[in-house]
Amino acid sequence: MPHAAAADGTRIAYQVRGEGQPLVLLAGQSNNHTWWDPVRTDFEEQYQTITLDWRGTGDSDKPDEVYSTRAFAQDVVAVLNALALSSAHIYGTSMGGRVAQWLAIDAPERVGKLVLGCTSPGAKHGHERSQEIRKALADPARTQQVLLELMYTPAWLANNPGPYHVLGDASMPTYAKGRHLVASNKHDAWDGLPDITAPTLILHGTDDIFSPVANAQLLAERIPNARAELIDGARHAYFHEFRDVASPAVLAFLATAQDRP
Repeated sequence: MPHAAAADGTRIAYQVRGEGQPLVLLAGQSNNHTWWDPVRTDFEEQYQTITLDWRGTGDSDKPDEVYSTRAFAQDVVAVLNALALSSAHIYGTSMGGRVAQWLAIDAPERVGKLVLGCTSPGAKHGHERSQEIRKALADPARTQQVLLELMYTPAWLANNPGPYHVLGDASMPTYAKGRHLVASNKHDAWDGLPDITAPTLILHGTDDIFSPVANAQLLAERIPNARAELIDGARHAYFHEFRDVASPAVLAFLATAQDRP
């Protein structure tokens, strides 16, 4: 497993599959690269797909220190540097979408096109999940089932018994899970969003209450040259359950010529 060296020396594990233009796929909070396993083949025939294990997950180092979505973005830059890539398309979902925002703000020259999925600009200006959902997720006896119901529709769960790749990295130390939670909760890229120059596609499920769908329009209005597409009936894991809609939308967007503003 290759590793990139972050600015502070932390080793970040990354994985490369496929050939073509580079496309970085960024996973959700407390998850590693396996988040993308169910749909990665949708992209690797046309693109060199690159994933990574966030610090605290998978085969990356797990320092017990403050994490942030902005610092995670610098870990992505470290991976690009390790692969000698000047730029890549970026597709981030959930917390990965929050990290992708910072990447496009702080290192615009490293981002080709940007896809933000089921994400938000942060709690201060975005729409957050309800207190009822927060309480349910805080109950250890219910956490996994609640997560599943937030990710997928009942009909899909009834016909797909698993395994599921979006419920978190079970090997994460408890302290790292806490660090990830705080990093995501403290995300606030609002002031920098108007500075994003990458052509941007925003995807969101209409039935997502984990990261409420209203965030899609907020991002589309805040980021220049951005447009939002809503996937009818989809919940948080739209990219998996509705892959027949989501993946073609991403591929079509990446293939379309589009100038920066």
